[in-house]
Amino acid sequence: MSSPTAPAHQAGEPASHGKGPSQGAILVDVELRALVASGAISGAISGAIEIDPAQIQPASLDLRLGPKAHRVRAGFLPSGVPMEDRLASLSTSALDLSHPDGAVLERGLVYLVQLEEALDLPAELGVRFNPRSSSGRCDIFTRVLCPGHPRFDEAPPGYRGPIWLEISPLSFPVRLRRGDRLCQLRVHRGRPGLTTDELRAVVAETPLVFDGDRPLGVEETRFDDDGGLELNLGLLERDPAGWRASLHTEVVEFSQEGAHDPDLFWEPVRAPSGRCILTPESFYIFASRERLRVPPHLAAEMLPVDIGIGELRNNYAGFFDNGFGWREDADGRPEGNGTPAVLEVRAHDVPFLVEDGQVFFRLKFFRASARPQHLYGQDRQGASYQRQDLTLARAFRKPHPE
Repeated sequence: MSSPTAPAHQAGEPASHGKGPSQGAILVDVELRALVASGAISGAISGAIEIDPAQIQPASLDLRLGPKAHRVRAGFLPSGVPMEDRLASLSTSALDLSHPDGAVLERGLVYLVQLEEALDLPAELGVRFNPRSSSGRCDIFTRVLCPGHPRFDEAPPGYRGPIWLEISPLSFPVRLRRGDRLCQLRVHRGRPGLTTDELRAVVAETPLVFDGDRPLGVEETRFDDDGGLELNLGLLERDPAGWRASLHTEVVEFSQEGAHDPDLFWEPVRAPSGRCILTPESFYIFASRERLRVPPHLAAEMLPVDIGIGELRNNYAGFFDNGFGWREDADGRPEGNGTPAVLEVRAHDVPFLVEDGQVFFRLKFFRASARPQHLYGQDRQGASYQRQDLTLARAFRKPHPE
């Protein structure tokens, strides 16, 4: 069933460009569970498949692969042509993800999978999608298609129908199985993005960014014009400074935690002078210079790098649930110095020099509807990357010390 088309700006982003108060909010875990109970989010493919409570994070819900992956000749926008017709013209083969061994998706090819979940949204609620951290750190490019809606990675308010995921492994062949979780959704009411003035007020009350153990106040924090923070690449404090994906590797067992020796898939990147040159079309893992924390009443998202500071693609997976890098003492007061952000980076066109401390990404903050029952990493829920530094995907063991 086709869904109504939303205006281009109606994607969880504010249209005010930093002026005037924000309106709307991202829904948190209690409300996500209520949407599941009501059928607004359901496991509807191939019969009733209940949504696992472990899929629900503080302000997001993980989505699962369905039973079949279609190999397609090209990606496409899900506009006016039915998905069945697109598959009839573009699909070359199908892989059975329900097999006990799953199926291997080859590097550089494009696949389309219908997800287990479907949506039947109320008229006032829209949805945004993004890759999960493990997908981004394995360099698996994903984007969500909602039939009848001519934009990737969003479902407009009132959307009713299935959800499809385009998948393209870019660095490694990867074994996937039905039920693997490569992407997630977040539900929003209105436009929840904070304005610059609102974000300044948050930082004045509670620092969000740390230089080591030192919190940065309003005067030292760099705000953009659209309610976000500008943050830097960190190379000098780490050895290695980053990781580069190797060529011609074995298959990544996506769902098996600690399955692989990272030395067989990654090459260390050294930056003794605080600089290194990125090879075009190679994939890198770096970390931010600053340490971040996201308060319980907010969530955040990395925004793509501004083309004006380099021909780079970064941050495939950049959503930060409420409580990322956040710790509280026994009285509920914030403590600690946050957690670095891990950056997934690919240079384009020409070799590109990057340096410690250069502006590398922006972090956009969103108002949540309430404090979630569980913060990110609390009671070990969603804690895989809570205390990360230069952390690879969970399929790789911790790198050997040198």
